[in-house]
Amino acid sequence: MALTDKQAGVLKGMMAGLAVTVASLGAAIFGGLEVHADAPPARAIKWETLVIGCLAINIALLARHRFFTPDDIDGGGLSKGTPTAQILQSTLQNTLEQTVLALAVHSVWRSVMPPTFQLAIPAASILFVVGRIMFWRGYAKGAAARALGFSLTFYPSVVMLLAIVFWIVFIQ
Repeated sequence: MALTDKQAGVLKGMMAGLAVTVASLGAAIFGGLEVHADAPPARAIKWETLVIGCLAINIALLARHRFFTPDDIDGGGLSKGTPTAQILQSTLQNTLEQTVLALAVHSVWRSVMPPTFQLAIPAASILFVVGRIMFWRGYAKGAAARALGFSLTFYPSVVMLLAIVFWIVFIQ
C-alpha cells in the first residue's frame, strides 16, 4: 500500500522525533555526566514544571482567546466555536493527554530507575517543551506539520515506559 503525501510527511516527522528522542535520552543516561548514587530522585521533579507549564500556557491561550472573541466567550459547551477556538481546544486536549502521560511516566521513572538514570527526566521535559511549541505552531498546517512536535512529546514517555518495563522484568 502506497502512503499518501500526508502519511509520508507524518512518518518522516515521527521517525525524526524517535531518533531525537533516543539520542537525547541515551545521551542523558549514558553521556558521562556524573550523578551521585546518593542524589535523591526527587531532585528531578523540578523539571516537571516545564511539562506543567506547557499545559498552563495552552489553557491560558484558549481562555484569552475566548475572553476577547465574542463568538467564543460562552465556551465550547455553549457554542460551536470559531476555527481558532477549535484549534486551541484541540491542542489543549492533546497537551492535557500528553501531560498526564509524561507526569505519570516520570513519576514511575523516579521511583524505579537508578539514580544514574535520573537525567532522563530533564531531557524528556526539555523535549516536551520543544515538542509542544512545534505542535502548537504546526497544528493548523496539518498532520505532517505537527508530527515532529507530537513525537517529541510522545516518544520520550513511550521510550521511558518501555525502559521501565524492561528494567522491572529483566534487571531487578
